[in-house]
Amino acid sequence: MTGPAEGTSSTRRRAHETGGTGGTHETDETLARAAVTALTGQLALAPKPGLPDPRDLGARVAGEDHCSLRWSAKALEPGLAAMAAAARRTGSATPELRAELGAIGRSTEHSVALAGGGHRGALWVLGLLVAAAALEPRATGRDLAATAKRIAAHSDRRAPRRPSRGSSVSATYGAAGARGEAKAGFPHMRRALGTLAAARTAGVPEPYARLDALLTVMSTLQDTELLYTAGPHGLRHVQAGARAVIEAGSTSTEAGRAALAAFDADLRTRAWSPRGSSGLLAGALFADSLPLRAVTHRAL
Repeated sequence: MTGPAEGTSSTRRRAHETGGTGGTHETDETLARAAVTALTGQLALAPKPGLPDPRDLGARVAGEDHCSLRWSAKALEPGLAAMAAAARRTGSATPELRAELGAIGRSTEHSVALAGGGHRGALWVLGLLVAAAALEPRATGRDLAATAKRIAAHSDRRAPRRPSRGSSVSATYGAAGARGEAKAGFPHMRRALGTLAAARTAGVPEPYARLDALLTVMSTLQDTELLYTAGPHGLRHVQAGARAVIEAGSTSTEAGRAALAAFDADLRTRAWSPRGSSGLLAGALFADSLPLRAVTHRAL
């Protein structure tokens, strides 16, 4: 972490490069759009075991849920742009930046709730990664995760004192949870990036590479949402199911796709949804899109 003088110099340098210190800059908005694109790319992926995907459009209740998630994902963009701007202005991973990101995140959660809800876990992951990308524009993968880790190491001094459901579950079962994942430098996101790279090198088509990355996360993640709904036995059941698909040859093989279909049917019957894995996949897809080569114009 930089000292006060170095941080001030970095802030001034970034202000010069991006055209000012107030409000958001086009680069901040580009990072935010890239993060939302990663999230909607995760949503479009199918079949995702136990998670909303485009197949649900044929089912009234689940279809509404999937449509709502796609719509509300776009409501994250202003908040993510504000997080990037905050990081750019601050210039280093300080406690002040962490507090500002928390405040922006809570405001964004409210906006997302008005737009249909969801994405709380993805907002945590993408918010830290967008801020990290604003601090270190050339960082990718492991380096981006390391910068996010430095931000997450600080406590949010303005956070509500009441414990969240995730923190309560983490305390009960000793699970790392979303905060622990960030403080460890997003190890599951890094594993997903490794799986993506290996699958692409092997010539695996992109949708299967992304599904394999999702299952890699799911096979070991201590998902607090699953612990809350299904307990430790349910979490182990889901982890074992994800490993079974990978061991069957992954999703690009006939045996792997058969195992995936059986796993998905099992989770849907049990109404178990490993949502923590989907947020980390979105983070991996965002990190995979970096560095952003050019600033694009705001979509109409």
